[in-house]
Amino acid sequence: MRANIDYHVELAGHYYSVPFTLRGQQLELRHTAATVEVFHQRQRVASHLRSALRGRHTTVAEHMPKSHQAQLQWSPERITRWAHTIGPQTRTLVEALFADRPHPEQGYRSCLGILRLAKRYGKPRLEAACARAVAVRARSYRHVESILKHGLDRVPAPEPSPRDGVCVAHLNLRGRDYYR
Repeated sequence: MRANIDYHVELAGHYYSVPFTLRGQQLELRHTAATVEVFHQRQRVASHLRSALRGRHTTVAEHMPKSHQAQLQWSPERITRWAHTIGPQTRTLVEALFADRPHPEQGYRSCLGILRLAKRYGKPRLEAACARAVAVRARSYRHVESILKHGLDRVPAPEPSPRDGVCVAHLNLRGRDYYR
């Protein structure tokens, strides 16, 4: 397995950090029910407590670059500019993904995956899928891919019902006084 540009490796849907200098390098994972160890050329370079939280990151601060000079090629600003070339909704989704993460680098994988969907589905469909994802507050590559795969980007989004969030008087509603 190779370390991604965000210097994390994936095991069972969870992402574990490695020293950023190992981005793109071939690594070996060894894991138990409690720990995850990462090896480079038979030397242990990282050890983490294992997590069952899918789609989350475990990041050791020492694995991050001191200055982000090594990552100037891939920065949140560059990815956001790329998203804007697809459309404003794509940019909004990418910005939301970065905002949801404690470290912007943890959003690189999802954002780049979403942007690569433009090659397969085209920019207009991706923009429509991102608009739908933004509307329902979906914040992952899988959500956007599913919208595209099922053609939901081609279907008008349902209008919110005028009754949404409005309490309707009904005989079976007891109200707060009933529970006192």
